[in-house]
Amino acid sequence: MNVPDAIDQAILEQLQTDGRLSNVDLADRVGLSPSACLRRVRALEQSGVIYGYRALVDRRLLGRSTSVFVEITLNSQEESVLDTFEEAVASHPAVISCHLMAGDADYILHVACADVNDYEQLHRTHLAQLPGVARIRSSFALRTVVER
Repeated sequence: MNVPDAIDQAILEQLQTDGRLSNVDLADRVGLSPSACLRRVRALEQSGVIYGYRALVDRRLLGRSTSVFVEITLNSQEESVLDTFEEAVASHPAVISCHLMAGDADYILHVACADVNDYEQLHRTHLAQLPGVARIRSSFALRTVVER
């Protein structure tokens, strides 16, 4: 698929705002017939531009209102160390996302915890025990401004 055009961009924007829009409502919002809109959505899905649909949850209502961004530096850049670390970090349900980075830290994790004490427990029992970890630096989010 080519780079999405203005209509595809409008479709993507609408679906990112409300992924449960009916095709008829989506078509109306982007100025297409329902059949043309459905063809475009299916093309975006088949090309991989749209690769899934998810439910966004309010972590506060789940008792996980504290967001922590954790920079992790490993003691080695060997492929096996990176792979082992990535497998281990992916297994923990508190980890919202994990990103391999260029720069000072090797990885940045976004974790969701109940509070500071919950994070301390996660730090001691899981993060500090991850394979290959040489340094951990944590930053607590005060408030989310934008989340897409």
